[in-house]
Amino acid sequence: MKIAVVGGGPAGLYLSILLKRQDPSHEIVVYERNAAGSTYGWGVTYWAGLLDKLRAGDPESAAAVADASVTWTDGLAIVRDERTVHRGDAGFGIGRRRMLGLLADRAGELGVEVVYEHPVDGPDAPELADADLVVAADGVHSALREAHPDHYGTAFATGGNPYIWLGTTKVFDSFSFAFKETEHGWIWCYAYGFSGERSTCVVECAPATWTGLGLDTLPEADCLALLEKLFHDLLDGHELIGRDRDAEPAQWLRFRTLTTRVWHRGRTVLLGDAAHTTHYSIGAGTTLALEDALALAEALRDRPGDPASLDAALAAYGRRRRAALVSAQSAARLSARWYENLPRYMALAPDRMFALLGQRHSPLLPYVPPQLYYRVDRAVGRLETLRRLKRWLGPRVARAVHRA
Repeated sequence: MKIAVVGGGPAGLYLSILLKRQDPSHEIVVYERNAAGSTYGWGVTYWAGLLDKLRAGDPESAAAVADASVTWTDGLAIVRDERTVHRGDAGFGIGRRRMLGLLADRAGELGVEVVYEHPVDGPDAPELADADLVVAADGVHSALREAHPDHYGTAFATGGNPYIWLGTTKVFDSFSFAFKETEHGWIWCYAYGFSGERSTCVVECAPATWTGLGLDTLPEADCLALLEKLFHDLLDGHELIGRDRDAEPAQWLRFRTLTTRVWHRGRTVLLGDAAHTTHYSIGAGTTLALEDALALAEALRDRPGDPASLDAALAAYGRRRRAALVSAQSAARLSARWYENLPRYMALAPDRMFALLGQRHSPLLPYVPPQLYYRVDRAVGRLETLRRLKRWLGPRVARAVHRA
């Protein structure tokens, strides 16, 4: 096939690797609107299960990604200047620019053509005219998807809390949180390492805190100085790094959750953030995008060459991935809601608050007093009967709430 991939992010590049390995005769071109190495995003996170899947898909790129990643096993939280530690599973961080470079290099080795500074602004672009398959991997603002939003069933939900994505020279060896109470309300930070020199910091707060502190109008340099002061004990004197906007206001955002009802139209198929987004607080965006690529490559493997079989393969891919995303999307909604209702949990002792942070995906938690939930959860951890009851109740409460 002649395959045009629009968007040179992790999903688009990894799909091109998988398809080229499956059939070296494929002619694959990846079109990326930005210059090589110009990506913004600091670091991304993933967990051990993803590495196993990447090794099965392409051992060479999996090894390169693993070698370039940093690892942590513990979670640290600073709550009202008190530190608490939670022992957890191993997590990994890698610089987004580094990951893209490794995947682009691997794609090039296999014969994929990666073209930078080449935007494709719609489905009628001449670059796509003779492609047998067009992959819309052009992100949440996908021009290919937005040409037919009704067909794809595109829907957005915008979160309430403003957030900002920053870097820092502090290298964290654990996934770290800091929660600071100000006269205008709570503000908090998620931080994790992605190399031996840099870490990612995501700062979030309620709208009233954001405006009360003046973060909505402060120039970026002043905004970073204020945040460095607020999170001084987390940063240990290290600086925060923004986007060099200087006198311009810092780039605060509100997260937009994207869902789509249909994932393909004719020969065009959605991939990664062009099809779905999940709140950053569950750290799954890159993982889900790469899993999309694995599922699409599998759906296209060994199919006949006629258009009807392509349509069937793309439809099967969409059904499979939409079903697989249900649990992640539910967890993301509950996680975002937990942070949007943060004051509800801040009367707890720091270790208990941190324990409930780890339980924020539970559909029961918003409806049970936090102190009671903590005690029940501790008991559930000891009694198998209660553990089974909790698993039985959770989905039923979630369905009842959804119907209401």
